[in-house]
Amino acid sequence: MMKARIPAAEDATPVPPARSRRRSLFWRYTRYLVVFALFAGGVWVPIIGYLKSVPPTYTSQASLILPGAGVSASVNLDSIGQASSYASSAFANNSVSPTETYKRLLSADRIRADAAERLGIPFPAFARPRVELVDQTGLINIEIKGASPEEARAQAEALLATFFAELDRLRSDDLEVREQSAVAAIEEYRSSVTATRESVTRLQGETGFLSDDQFAAQVVENDKRRAELAALQARLQDRTAYVAALEKALGMSAAQAARALDLAADEEYMALKKDASEKAALRAEAASTYGARHPKMIAATSTYEQAAEAALTKAVAITGLSPAQARRLNLSQEGDRTALMSDLLRGEAERAGLAAQYEVLAARYEAERIRLEKAAPAAARLKDTQRDFQVAEAVFASAIARAQSSKVDIFASYPLVQVLENPTLPEEPSSPRKKLAIAAGGAATTMILIALGLGWVRRGIIRWLTTPGNTAAVATPAEGASA
Repeated sequence: MMKARIPAAEDATPVPPARSRRRSLFWRYTRYLVVFALFAGGVWVPIIGYLKSVPPTYTSQASLILPGAGVSASVNLDSIGQASSYASSAFANNSVSPTETYKRLLSADRIRADAAERLGIPFPAFARPRVELVDQTGLINIEIKGASPEEARAQAEALLATFFAELDRLRSDDLEVREQSAVAAIEEYRSSVTATRESVTRLQGETGFLSDDQFAAQVVENDKRRAELAALQARLQDRTAYVAALEKALGMSAAQAARALDLAADEEYMALKKDASEKAALRAEAASTYGARHPKMIAATSTYEQAAEAALTKAVAITGLSPAQARRLNLSQEGDRTALMSDLLRGEAERAGLAAQYEVLAARYEAERIRLEKAAPAAARLKDTQRDFQVAEAVFASAIARAQSSKVDIFASYPLVQVLENPTLPEEPSSPRKKLAIAAGGAATTMILIALGLGWVRRGIIRWLTTPGNTAAVATPAEGASA
Protein backbone atom coordinates (compact mmCIF):
# COMPACT_ATOMS: atom_id res chain seq x y z
CA MET A 1 0.00 0.00 0.00
CA MET A 2 1.41 3.24 -1.17
CA LYS A 3 1.77 6.09 1.38
CA ALA A 4 0.57 9.58 0.45
CA ARG A 5 3.35 11.94 -0.39
CA ILE A 6 3.48 15.00 1.82
CA PRO A 7 4.60 18.21 0.04
CA ALA A 8 7.88 19.69 1.12
CA ALA A 9 6.35 22.98 1.89
CA GLU A 10 4.30 21.45 4.60
CA ASP A 11 7.46 20.10 6.25
CA ALA A 12 8.79 23.63 6.86
CA THR A 13 7.71 25.44 10.00
CA PRO A 14 5.42 28.37 8.90
CA VAL A 15 5.77 31.91 10.41
CA PRO A 16 2.72 32.81 12.46
CA PRO A 17 0.58 35.28 10.42
CA ALA A 18 -0.11 37.57 13.41
CA ARG A 19 3.60 38.13 14.13
CA SER A 20 4.37 38.92 10.48
CA ARG A 21 1.47 41.36 10.35
CA ARG A 22 2.64 43.19 13.47
CA ARG A 23 6.21 43.44 12.17
CA SER A 24 5.06 44.81 8.84
CA LEU A 25 2.76 47.31 10.57
CA PHE A 26 5.63 48.43 12.84
CA TRP A 27 7.98 49.18 9.96
CA ARG A 28 5.19 50.92 8.09
CA TYR A 29 4.49 53.20 11.06
CA THR A 30 8.20 53.87 11.34
CA ARG A 31 8.51 54.88 7.70
CA TYR A 32 5.51 57.25 7.87
CA LEU A 33 6.72 58.87 11.08
CA VAL A 34 10.17 59.44 9.61
CA VAL A 35 8.69 60.96 6.45
CA PHE A 36 6.33 63.18 8.52
CA ALA A 37 9.23 64.29 10.73
CA LEU A 38 11.36 65.21 7.71
CA PHE A 39 8.63 67.19 5.98
CA ALA A 40 7.44 68.87 9.21
CA GLY A 41 11.01 69.81 10.01
CA GLY A 42 11.39 71.31 6.54
CA VAL A 43 8.34 73.47 7.29
CA TRP A 44 8.77 74.46 10.93
CA VAL A 45 12.54 74.89 11.18
CA PRO A 46 12.60 77.92 8.77
CA ILE A 47 9.49 79.38 10.43
CA ILE A 48 10.96 79.12 13.93
CA GLY A 49 14.30 80.46 12.72
CA TYR A 50 12.52 83.44 11.09
CA LEU A 51 10.54 84.22 14.23
CA LYS A 52 13.63 83.92 16.48
CA SER A 53 16.11 85.83 14.32
CA VAL A 54 14.09 88.76 12.87
CA PRO A 55 13.84 91.71 15.33
CA PRO A 56 10.35 93.17 15.86
CA THR A 57 9.42 96.24 13.82
CA TYR A 58 6.59 98.66 14.66
CA THR A 59 4.73 100.80 12.11
CA SER A 60 3.15 104.18 12.93
CA GLN A 61 0.42 105.41 10.58
CA ALA A 62 -0.84 108.94 9.83
CA SER A 63 -3.23 110.45 7.28
CA LEU A 64 -3.33 113.84 5.56
CA ILE A 65 -6.19 115.36 3.57
CA LEU A 66 -6.43 118.13 1.00
CA PRO A 67 -9.79 119.94 1.17
CA GLY A 68 -11.32 120.22 -2.28
CA ALA A 69 -12.88 123.72 -2.00
CA GLY A 70 -11.15 126.82 -3.34
CA VAL A 71 -10.25 129.90 -1.32
CA SER A 72 -11.43 133.38 -2.28
CA ALA A 73 -10.80 136.87 -0.93
CA SER A 74 -12.66 140.02 -1.95
CA VAL A 75 -11.99 143.66 -1.03
CA ASN A 76 -14.73 146.25 -1.68
CA LEU A 77 -13.68 149.89 -1.83
CA ASP A 78 -16.57 152.34 -1.41
CA SER A 79 -17.24 154.36 -4.59
CA ILE A 80 -14.00 153.07 -6.09
CA GLY A 81 -14.24 149.44 -7.06
CA GLN A 82 -13.56 145.91 -6.02
CA ALA A 83 -10.50 143.70 -5.91
CA SER A 84 -10.89 139.96 -5.79
CA SER A 85 -8.43 137.15 -5.27
CA TYR A 86 -9.39 133.52 -5.87
CA ALA A 87 -7.42 130.34 -5.44
CA SER A 88 -8.86 127.49 -7.45
CA SER A 89 -9.52 124.12 -5.94
CA ALA A 90 -6.47 121.95 -5.50
CA PHE A 91 -7.99 119.44 -7.93
CA ALA A 92 -9.27 121.91 -10.56
CA ASN A 93 -6.21 121.42 -12.80
CA ASN A 94 -5.83 117.92 -14.19
CA SER A 95 -2.23 118.50 -15.29
CA VAL A 96 -0.96 119.08 -11.74
CA SER A 97 -1.77 116.75 -8.85
CA PRO A 98 -1.17 118.33 -5.42
CA THR A 99 -1.30 114.94 -3.74
CA GLU A 100 1.46 113.64 -5.99
CA THR A 101 3.50 116.79 -5.29
CA TYR A 102 3.13 116.35 -1.54
CA LYS A 103 3.97 112.65 -1.85
CA ARG A 104 7.28 113.50 -3.49
CA LEU A 105 7.94 116.19 -0.89
CA LEU A 106 7.27 113.74 1.99
CA SER A 107 9.70 111.25 0.45
CA ALA A 108 12.41 113.83 -0.27
CA ASP A 109 15.79 113.29 1.37
CA ARG A 110 15.94 116.89 2.65
CA ILE A 111 12.71 116.34 4.57
CA ARG A 112 14.12 113.16 6.09
CA ALA A 113 17.40 114.89 6.89
CA ASP A 114 15.64 117.78 8.65
CA ALA A 115 13.39 115.35 10.52
CA ALA A 116 16.43 113.31 11.64
CA GLU A 117 18.11 116.51 12.79
CA ARG A 118 14.96 117.47 14.67
CA LEU A 119 15.12 114.11 16.54
CA GLY A 120 18.89 114.29 16.99
CA ILE A 121 19.61 110.99 15.20
CA PRO A 122 21.82 110.23 12.18
CA PHE A 123 20.19 110.51 8.78
CA PRO A 124 20.63 106.78 7.89
CA ALA A 125 18.82 105.85 11.14
CA PHE A 126 15.68 107.67 10.05
CA ALA A 127 13.38 105.21 8.26
CA ARG A 128 12.16 106.00 4.75
CA PRO A 129 8.42 106.65 4.91
CA ARG A 130 5.92 104.74 2.82
CA VAL A 131 3.50 107.23 1.24
CA GLU A 132 0.32 105.97 -0.39
CA LEU A 133 -2.32 107.99 -2.29
CA VAL A 134 -5.98 106.96 -2.11
CA ASP A 135 -7.55 107.08 -5.57
CA GLN A 136 -10.41 109.53 -6.25
CA THR A 137 -9.83 111.27 -2.91
CA GLY A 138 -7.53 113.88 -1.38
CA LEU A 139 -6.16 111.45 1.22
CA ILE A 140 -2.46 110.74 1.76
CA ASN A 141 -1.58 107.77 4.00
CA ILE A 142 1.86 107.70 5.61
CA GLU A 143 3.57 104.72 7.26
CA ILE A 144 6.95 104.81 8.98
CA LYS A 145 8.70 101.98 10.85
CA GLY A 146 10.75 101.93 14.03
CA ALA A 147 12.36 99.56 16.46
CA SER A 148 9.80 100.46 19.15
CA PRO A 149 6.29 101.97 19.18
CA GLU A 150 7.58 105.24 20.64
CA GLU A 151 10.36 105.50 18.07
CA ALA A 152 7.96 104.91 15.17
CA ARG A 153 5.52 107.55 16.38
CA ALA A 154 8.31 110.03 17.13
CA GLN A 155 9.72 109.69 13.61
CA ALA A 156 6.23 110.10 12.10
CA GLU A 157 5.59 113.26 14.15
CA ALA A 158 9.00 114.67 13.23
CA LEU A 159 8.34 113.94 9.55
CA LEU A 160 4.97 115.77 9.63
CA ALA A 161 6.41 118.74 11.55
CA THR A 162 9.26 119.06 9.04
CA PHE A 163 6.84 118.69 6.14
CA PHE A 164 4.56 121.51 7.38
CA ALA A 165 7.56 123.74 8.14
CA GLU A 166 8.85 123.23 4.61
CA LEU A 167 5.39 124.08 3.20
CA ASP A 168 5.35 127.33 5.19
CA ARG A 169 8.78 128.22 3.85
CA LEU A 170 7.75 127.53 0.26
CA ARG A 171 4.57 129.58 0.64
CA SER A 172 6.47 132.52 2.15
CA ASP A 173 8.98 132.48 -0.69
CA ASP A 174 6.15 132.41 -3.25
CA LEU A 175 4.40 135.39 -1.61
CA GLU A 176 7.62 137.38 -1.49
CA VAL A 177 8.28 136.89 -5.20
CA ARG A 178 4.72 137.93 -6.11
CA GLU A 179 4.89 141.02 -3.87
CA GLN A 180 8.09 142.27 -5.44
CA SER A 181 6.60 142.10 -8.93
CA ALA A 182 3.67 144.36 -7.89
CA VAL A 183 5.74 147.22 -6.36
CA ALA A 184 6.81 148.82 -9.66
CA ALA A 185 3.26 148.84 -11.07
CA ILE A 186 1.86 150.44 -7.92
CA GLU A 187 4.22 153.41 -8.22
CA GLU A 188 3.05 154.11 -11.79
CA TYR A 189 -0.60 153.99 -10.72
CA ARG A 190 0.13 156.43 -7.88
CA SER A 191 1.39 159.13 -10.31
CA SER A 192 -1.70 158.78 -12.51
CA VAL A 193 -4.03 159.15 -9.51
CA THR A 194 -2.27 162.34 -8.35
CA ALA A 195 -2.63 164.05 -11.74
CA THR A 196 -6.32 163.15 -12.08
CA ARG A 197 -7.13 164.37 -8.55
CA GLU A 198 -5.78 167.83 -9.38
CA SER A 199 -8.14 168.04 -12.39
CA VAL A 200 -11.15 167.09 -10.26
CA THR A 201 -10.33 169.75 -7.66
CA ARG A 202 -10.15 172.44 -10.31
CA LEU A 203 -13.55 171.52 -11.80
CA GLN A 204 -15.22 171.38 -8.38
CA GLY A 205 -14.36 175.00 -7.86
CA GLU A 206 -15.66 175.97 -11.32
CA THR A 207 -19.02 174.08 -11.21
CA GLY A 208 -19.96 174.47 -7.54
CA PHE A 209 -20.68 170.76 -7.11
CA LEU A 210 -18.50 168.83 -4.71
CA SER A 211 -19.29 165.52 -6.39
CA ASP A 212 -21.50 163.93 -8.98
CA ASP A 213 -23.40 162.24 -6.15
CA GLN A 214 -24.67 165.64 -5.03
CA PHE A 215 -26.34 166.32 -8.38
CA ALA A 216 -27.59 162.73 -8.62
CA ALA A 217 -29.14 162.94 -5.16
CA GLN A 218 -31.02 166.09 -6.12
CA VAL A 219 -32.31 164.43 -9.28
CA VAL A 220 -33.44 161.40 -7.30
CA GLU A 221 -35.12 163.63 -4.76
CA ASN A 222 -37.01 165.49 -7.50
CA ASP A 223 -38.03 162.17 -9.05
CA LYS A 224 -39.41 161.11 -5.69
CA ARG A 225 -41.32 164.40 -5.52
CA ARG A 226 -42.78 163.66 -8.96
CA ALA A 227 -43.86 160.20 -7.78
CA GLU A 228 -45.41 161.75 -4.68
CA LEU A 229 -47.18 164.27 -6.90
CA ALA A 230 -48.65 161.48 -9.03
CA ALA A 231 -49.78 159.55 -5.94
CA LEU A 232 -51.31 162.73 -4.48
CA GLN A 233 -53.14 163.39 -7.73
CA ALA A 234 -54.57 159.86 -7.67
CA ARG A 235 -55.78 160.36 -4.10
CA LEU A 236 -57.29 163.72 -5.03
CA GLN A 237 -59.16 162.16 -7.93
CA ASP A 238 -60.38 159.38 -5.67
CA ARG A 239 -61.69 161.84 -3.06
CA THR A 240 -63.32 163.99 -5.77
CA ALA A 241 -65.13 160.98 -7.22
CA TYR A 242 -66.20 159.89 -3.74
CA VAL A 243 -67.66 163.33 -2.91
CA ALA A 244 -69.44 163.47 -6.29
CA ALA A 245 -70.98 160.04 -5.69
CA LEU A 246 -72.27 161.04 -2.24
CA GLU A 247 -73.68 164.32 -3.58
CA LYS A 248 -75.51 162.41 -6.31
CA ALA A 249 -76.86 159.83 -3.84
CA LEU A 250 -78.04 162.48 -1.35
CA GLY A 251 -79.23 164.93 -3.95
CA MET A 252 -77.42 167.80 -2.30
CA SER A 253 -74.06 169.48 -2.28
CA ALA A 254 -71.57 169.43 0.53
CA ALA A 255 -72.70 172.92 1.61
CA GLN A 256 -76.30 171.75 1.71
CA ALA A 257 -75.26 168.69 3.70
CA ALA A 258 -73.59 170.99 6.22
CA ARG A 259 -76.80 172.98 6.62
CA ALA A 260 -78.79 169.76 6.96
CA LEU A 261 -76.51 168.62 9.74
CA ASP A 262 -77.08 171.96 11.45
CA LEU A 263 -80.78 171.11 11.39
CA ALA A 264 -80.10 167.67 12.85
CA ALA A 265 -78.26 169.33 15.71
CA ASP A 266 -81.11 171.81 16.48
CA GLU A 267 -83.37 170.38 19.20
CA GLU A 268 -86.26 172.78 18.50
CA TYR A 269 -86.36 171.83 14.82
CA MET A 270 -86.18 168.10 15.63
CA ALA A 271 -89.09 168.57 18.08
CA LEU A 272 -91.13 170.34 15.37
CA LYS A 273 -90.16 167.60 12.91
CA LYS A 274 -91.31 164.94 15.37
CA ASP A 275 -94.60 166.81 16.01
CA ALA A 276 -95.22 167.02 12.26
CA SER A 277 -94.57 163.29 11.94
CA GLU A 278 -97.10 162.57 14.69
CA LYS A 279 -99.70 164.85 13.02
CA ALA A 280 -99.09 163.06 9.76
CA ALA A 281 -99.81 159.75 11.47
CA LEU A 282 -103.11 161.12 12.86
CA ARG A 283 -104.07 162.38 9.42
CA ALA A 284 -103.39 159.03 7.89
CA GLU A 285 -105.52 157.36 10.56
CA ALA A 286 -108.41 159.80 9.92
CA ALA A 287 -108.11 159.27 6.15
CA SER A 288 -108.60 155.55 6.64
CA THR A 289 -111.85 156.16 8.57
CA TYR A 290 -113.44 159.33 7.18
CA GLY A 291 -113.85 160.94 3.85
CA ALA A 292 -111.90 163.89 2.51
CA ARG A 293 -114.57 166.46 3.51
CA HIS A 294 -115.30 165.02 6.93
CA PRO A 295 -114.76 167.58 9.70
CA LYS A 296 -112.29 165.34 11.55
CA MET A 297 -110.35 164.73 8.35
CA ILE A 298 -110.23 168.45 7.61
CA ALA A 299 -109.09 169.17 11.20
CA ALA A 300 -106.35 166.51 11.06
CA THR A 301 -105.12 167.86 7.73
CA SER A 302 -105.07 171.42 9.01
CA THR A 303 -103.18 170.39 12.15
CA TYR A 304 -100.55 168.50 10.07
CA GLU A 305 -100.06 171.39 7.65
CA GLN A 306 -99.53 173.82 10.54
CA ALA A 307 -96.93 171.54 12.15
CA ALA A 308 -95.15 170.97 8.83
CA GLU A 309 -95.17 174.71 8.05
CA ALA A 310 -93.69 175.45 11.49
CA ALA A 311 -90.88 172.90 10.91
CA LEU A 312 -90.21 174.28 7.40
CA THR A 313 -90.11 177.86 8.73
CA LYS A 314 -87.57 176.79 11.37
CA ALA A 315 -85.45 175.00 8.74
CA VAL A 316 -85.41 178.10 6.51
CA ALA A 317 -84.39 180.23 9.46
CA ILE A 318 -81.49 177.92 10.45
CA THR A 319 -80.09 177.08 7.00
CA GLY A 320 -80.89 180.25 5.08
CA LEU A 321 -82.26 178.17 2.19
CA SER A 322 -85.45 178.77 0.29
CA PRO A 323 -88.55 176.82 1.36
CA ALA A 324 -88.27 174.63 -1.73
CA GLN A 325 -84.56 173.84 -1.00
CA ALA A 326 -85.24 173.26 2.70
CA ARG A 327 -88.06 170.87 1.81
CA ARG A 328 -85.66 168.82 -0.39
CA LEU A 329 -83.24 168.26 2.48
CA ASN A 330 -85.28 165.17 3.42
CA LEU A 331 -83.66 164.85 6.87
CA SER A 332 -84.81 161.65 8.58
CA GLN A 333 -84.60 160.91 12.28
CA GLU A 334 -83.25 157.41 11.78
CA GLY A 335 -79.76 158.80 11.09
CA ASP A 336 -78.95 156.99 7.81
CA ARG A 337 -78.86 160.14 5.72
CA THR A 338 -77.23 161.98 8.60
CA ALA A 339 -74.32 159.46 8.48
CA LEU A 340 -74.03 159.83 4.71
CA MET A 341 -74.00 163.63 5.00
CA SER A 342 -71.27 163.34 7.66
CA ASP A 343 -69.23 161.22 5.24
CA LEU A 344 -69.84 163.77 2.53
CA LEU A 345 -68.51 166.58 4.71
CA ARG A 346 -65.42 164.58 5.70
CA GLY A 347 -64.78 163.62 2.09
CA GLU A 348 -65.07 167.24 0.98
CA ALA A 349 -62.65 168.34 3.71
CA GLU A 350 -60.11 165.71 2.60
CA ARG A 351 -60.57 166.69 -1.04
CA ALA A 352 -59.95 170.36 -0.26
CA GLY A 353 -56.83 169.53 1.77
CA LEU A 354 -55.43 167.26 -0.98
CA ALA A 355 -56.10 169.94 -3.59
CA ALA A 356 -54.14 172.55 -1.61
CA GLN A 357 -51.28 170.09 -0.99
CA TYR A 358 -51.19 169.16 -4.68
CA GLU A 359 -50.85 172.78 -5.76
CA VAL A 360 -47.91 173.42 -3.39
CA LEU A 361 -46.08 170.21 -4.35
CA ALA A 362 -46.60 170.79 -8.06
CA ALA A 363 -45.10 174.28 -7.79
CA ARG A 364 -42.04 172.95 -5.91
CA TYR A 365 -41.50 170.15 -8.42
CA GLU A 366 -41.66 172.46 -11.43
CA ALA A 367 -39.21 174.97 -9.92
CA GLU A 368 -36.73 172.21 -9.00
CA ARG A 369 -37.01 170.62 -12.43
CA ILE A 370 -36.11 173.89 -14.17
CA ARG A 371 -33.12 174.42 -11.86
CA LEU A 372 -31.77 170.89 -12.43
CA GLU A 373 -32.07 171.23 -16.21
CA LYS A 374 -29.88 174.33 -16.11
CA ALA A 375 -27.30 172.61 -13.84
CA ALA A 376 -27.11 169.39 -15.88
CA PRO A 377 -24.28 170.45 -18.31
CA ALA A 378 -21.98 171.50 -15.45
CA ALA A 379 -22.73 168.28 -13.58
CA ALA A 380 -21.97 166.24 -16.73
CA ARG A 381 -18.52 167.81 -17.08
CA LEU A 382 -17.75 167.11 -13.45
CA LYS A 383 -19.01 163.54 -13.83
CA ASP A 384 -16.69 162.86 -16.77
CA THR A 385 -13.70 164.17 -14.87
CA GLN A 386 -14.61 162.26 -11.72
CA ARG A 387 -15.04 159.08 -13.75
CA ASP A 388 -11.49 159.43 -15.02
CA PHE A 389 -10.33 159.94 -11.46
CA GLN A 390 -12.30 156.94 -10.21
CA VAL A 391 -10.86 154.73 -12.94
CA ALA A 392 -7.33 155.77 -12.05
CA GLU A 393 -8.02 155.39 -8.34
CA ALA A 394 -9.73 152.02 -8.85
CA VAL A 395 -6.74 150.71 -10.77
CA PHE A 396 -4.38 151.98 -8.09
CA ALA A 397 -6.49 150.66 -5.20
CA SER A 398 -7.02 147.33 -6.94
CA ALA A 399 -3.29 146.92 -7.40
CA ILE A 400 -2.74 147.58 -3.70
CA ALA A 401 -5.66 145.32 -2.75
CA ARG A 402 -4.34 142.49 -4.90
CA ALA A 403 -0.93 142.90 -3.36
CA GLN A 404 -2.42 142.78 0.13
CA SER A 405 -4.93 140.00 -0.58
CA SER A 406 -2.18 137.86 -2.07
CA LYS A 407 -0.63 137.82 1.39
CA VAL A 408 -3.82 136.26 2.72
CA ASP A 409 -4.12 133.85 -0.19
CA ILE A 410 -1.22 131.68 0.93
CA PHE A 411 -2.66 128.51 -0.59
CA ALA A 412 -2.62 129.63 -4.23
CA SER A 413 0.52 127.70 -5.19
CA TYR A 414 0.60 125.15 -2.39
CA PRO A 415 -2.94 124.00 -1.45
CA LEU A 416 -4.13 123.61 2.11
CA VAL A 417 -3.31 120.25 3.71
CA GLN A 418 -4.54 119.09 7.11
CA VAL A 419 -3.75 116.22 9.43
CA LEU A 420 -6.72 113.87 9.31
CA GLU A 421 -5.19 111.22 11.59
CA ASN A 422 -2.31 111.89 13.97
CA PRO A 423 0.59 109.42 14.06
CA THR A 424 -0.54 106.30 15.87
CA LEU A 425 1.24 104.43 18.66
CA PRO A 426 1.36 100.82 17.40
CA GLU A 427 0.31 98.20 19.93
CA GLU A 428 1.72 95.18 18.10
CA PRO A 429 4.76 94.76 15.84
CA SER A 430 4.09 94.81 12.13
CA SER A 431 6.87 92.28 11.53
CA PRO A 432 7.60 89.47 12.05
CA ARG A 433 4.00 88.36 11.77
CA LYS A 434 3.86 85.45 14.18
CA LYS A 435 0.23 84.60 13.67
CA LEU A 436 0.59 84.52 9.91
CA ALA A 437 3.74 82.38 10.10
CA ILE A 438 2.13 79.94 12.52
CA ALA A 439 -1.02 79.75 10.40
CA ALA A 440 1.08 79.03 7.30
CA GLY A 441 3.02 76.30 9.17
CA GLY A 442 -0.22 74.79 10.43
CA ALA A 443 -1.67 74.74 6.90
CA ALA A 444 1.50 73.08 5.53
CA THR A 445 1.44 70.48 8.32
CA THR A 446 -2.20 69.71 7.57
CA MET A 447 -1.37 69.16 3.89
CA ILE A 448 1.47 66.77 4.89
CA LEU A 449 -0.92 64.79 7.11
CA ILE A 450 -3.49 64.58 4.30
CA ALA A 451 -0.82 63.35 1.86
CA LEU A 452 0.44 60.69 4.33
CA GLY A 453 -3.12 59.61 5.05
CA LEU A 454 -3.78 59.05 1.35
CA GLY A 455 -0.55 57.04 1.11
CA TRP A 456 -1.61 54.92 4.13
CA VAL A 457 -4.95 53.83 2.67
CA ARG A 458 -3.86 53.45 -0.95
CA ARG A 459 -3.33 49.62 -0.76
CA GLY A 460 -6.78 48.93 0.63
CA ILE A 461 -8.40 51.07 -2.07
CA ILE A 462 -6.37 49.37 -4.84
CA ARG A 463 -7.15 45.89 -3.45
CA TRP A 464 -10.84 46.63 -3.26
CA LEU A 465 -10.92 48.01 -6.79
CA THR A 466 -9.03 44.98 -8.22
CA THR A 467 -11.31 42.37 -6.57
CA PRO A 468 -13.66 40.93 -9.30
CA GLY A 469 -16.65 40.57 -6.98
CA ASN A 470 -16.58 44.17 -5.87
CA THR A 471 -16.32 45.38 -9.44
CA ALA A 472 -19.27 43.22 -10.48
CA ALA A 473 -21.31 44.43 -7.49
CA VAL A 474 -20.67 48.01 -8.55
CA ALA A 475 -21.53 47.30 -12.24
CA THR A 476 -24.74 45.31 -11.55
CA PRO A 477 -26.86 48.25 -10.31
CA ALA A 478 -25.73 50.29 -13.28
CA GLU A 479 -26.78 47.56 -15.75
CA GLY A 480 -30.14 47.14 -14.00
CA ALA A 481 -30.71 50.86 -14.22
CA SER A 482 -29.90 50.88 -17.95
CA ALA A 483 -32.24 47.94 -18.56
